[in-house]
Amino acid sequence: MKVVNAVYPPPEQAMAFFSAEEDGPFVMVNLLKFKPKAEYEDGSNPHLTGAEAYALYGEGVRQLVEALGGRIRYSGQVTSLMIGEVEDLWDAVALAEYPSLAAFRAMAMSEDMGKIDHHRKAGLAGQLNIRTKAGAGFE
Repeated sequence: MKVVNAVYPPPEQAMAFFSAEEDGPFVMVNLLKFKPKAEYEDGSNPHLTGAEAYALYGEGVRQLVEALGGRIRYSGQVTSLMIGEVEDLWDAVALAEYPSLAAFRAMAMSEDMGKIDHHRKAGLAGQLNIRTKAGAGFE
């Protein structure tokens, strides 16, 4: 299995994701890898770690997700790996529930998201975003 962390998806991957059929609520699994030090394009906040810069983004995203009827289900540090092997373990995991693909798309393309994205870019070395649907008996 090949694993490639990225900060932004290639255009064709984003188009395929956002053009998928609408099928209601989903949970996005975010596997996050942070930069050791935040790297803001304007040189601001040199004292922040990548995790601290991403936390500023995360708080803004929490507000946006809740405003559209979703919620952050979980956020925590990765502490160890029990099964499998990866070259470099992720630093954190976050689970965000969205009411629909349309709501996620609207949030991702919103002006409010644009206002906080610089924190994401400054702090994030790479990530995997995995869209999931609840199985029978789970919400």
